[in-house]
Amino acid sequence: MEVIDKPELTYLQMGNSIKVLQIEGRAGMRMPPHYCTEEAVIIVKEGQALLTMPSYDQLLCKGDTFIIPAKKEHTLKIQKDFKALAIMAIESKINFI
Repeated sequence: MEVIDKPELTYLQMGNSIKVLQIEGRAGMRMPPHYCTEEAVIIVKEGQALLTMPSYDQLLCKGDTFIIPAKKEHTLKIQKDFKALAIMAIESKINFI
């Protein structure tokens, strides 16, 4: 049975040009469709999740890095308790659809 709540996003640091967010969730959680206005670099620290874009799926596992293109709609389904960093431009916004 899928858990209805979504992973937690926490701002960790903000510099002059970039910010760092932590993404953390339990197995079964799902982040609804969204996109970032600028590119985002994902660095997986723990667990496993499936990143789904309209024409591409990417399995994200501990130690992986992945660049999500700007304005590319995607969802995230947590498969194993998950923790990752998202690094993006300070002016980037995450827009849920």
